[in-house]
Amino acid sequence: LFAAAGVLPAAVAGALSARVPEAVLTMLFAALAALAGLHMLRRRTPPENGTVSGTRAAGAGAGLGAVTGFLGVGGGFLAVPALVTVLAVPMSAAVGTSLLVVSANALVALAGRAHSAVHLDLGLLLPFLATAVLGAWDGRRLATKVSAATLRRVFGAVLLAVAVAMGATAVL
Repeated sequence: LFAAAGVLPAAVAGALSARVPEAVLTMLFAALAALAGLHMLRRRTPPENGTVSGTRAAGAGAGLGAVTGFLGVGGGFLAVPALVTVLAVPMSAAVGTSLLVVSANALVALAGRAHSAVHLDLGLLLPFLATAVLGAWDGRRLATKVSAATLRRVFGAVLLAVAVAMGATAVL
């Protein structure tokens, strides 16, 4: 439900973002990454009660889909915080679940941008994709050795670092 609710908003937002200057999109991304990072650092994981409201899951998924499409990011940096803090999904399950959500939203957002004059550089894309797959594979193995609280804090710190780097890029 979380992933499905984001598909249409991702497509619409992907089409709309083509009309927004790149620097504005980068600054919005940096601000959102900073907020998500701070949220992951400050907030403790909510207690698990085993149930998630369908309405709440759909609302969070639709919001994530819209951000994914508009900012042109896979959404993983927001999917994990949304799953952990809004829907009380355990960190270990949120990481795996976010991969499905990211895949669905990113593919739909890419389709929404297909009409624009954006060219995909396969020489850059394929090595990046291969490295990401290998990193995800190794990251899964390493995640079993680290506590959920530590993963949450590291994730928050990385998001803040990305936000600073992206903000600096947008300004320069």
